[in-house]
Amino acid sequence: MSTNRDRQRAAARARLEREMADRAEQSRGRRRRNTIIAAGAGALIVVLAAAWVVIAVTSGDDKDKASADPSASATPTKCTWLPLVDPSASASPDPETAKNTKDVGMPPASGEARTGTQTMTLDTSVGTVKIEVDTAHAPCTAESFTYLASKNFFNDSVCHRLVVQSIYVLQCGDPSGTGFGGPSYRYAEENLPTGKRPAYGAGVVAMANTGQPASTGSQFFIVYKDIAQLDANYTVIGRVTEGLDLIKKVADAGVIPDASAPAADPSTGPSDGKPKTEVRIKSLTMSSPTP
Repeated sequence: MSTNRDRQRAAARARLEREMADRAEQSRGRRRRNTIIAAGAGALIVVLAAAWVVIAVTSGDDKDKASADPSASATPTKCTWLPLVDPSASASPDPETAKNTKDVGMPPASGEARTGTQTMTLDTSVGTVKIEVDTAHAPCTAESFTYLASKNFFNDSVCHRLVVQSIYVLQCGDPSGTGFGGPSYRYAEENLPTGKRPAYGAGVVAMANTGQPASTGSQFFIVYKDIAQLDANYTVIGRVTEGLDLIKKVADAGVIPDASAPAADPSTGPSDGKPKTEVRIKSLTMSSPTP
């Protein structure tokens, strides 16, 4: 016979499962209008596991959803790689996230470079894009890219989202091309552009997150035009030094609106969706750090 406490626990588990299903469904419908990129981190993936999004467009209410831990702007003294699924959690992750995760292991626990810069080279279907990575101020992000690049994680992946109004970004880094994908780990935000106006100017390359602390993964966005309204909640990994003109041409060609988004979603329309000009990353490589 079950005790009253057992029945309470069973009821709590049932409520959690219903919440998970409801939130996963809601996040699919909202993923084009809430925070620029989302994925889930640690135990949060159990409840929040959702699509990668990137930024709140203009709504003041949505800004709160994109808040990150202000302390994350400091460079962490140690890179901590958090498993996407908490092994101690009893619930399963969101099916979309689980299905689109590309597990290539985790970066080393120590030994990451903490000085100088690196060059990230994207060999794409529209040409070569080069990014100067700020290894000194974003060492964990740089280490993650270096590790994933060594595993060919980004090769033959498409940039799945382009936004040409309010926020001006090309979003890449999801091998599944769905907006739900990423590696099997997450890590803390760093090098946040607090106090800078605009925080994300043309040429900046920054990392997407779920809007929760320590939820950065592999998805990144390239800013091709200054963004006036975007809070400093996303790790700046570096700046485009070659090929920004190529990204602008892609933006000029427009987008294919997301047909799967509900008609009631105010962000659906000609300004947000897949780029009409496909941008396929043939390969992504990282140079060794230089002083």
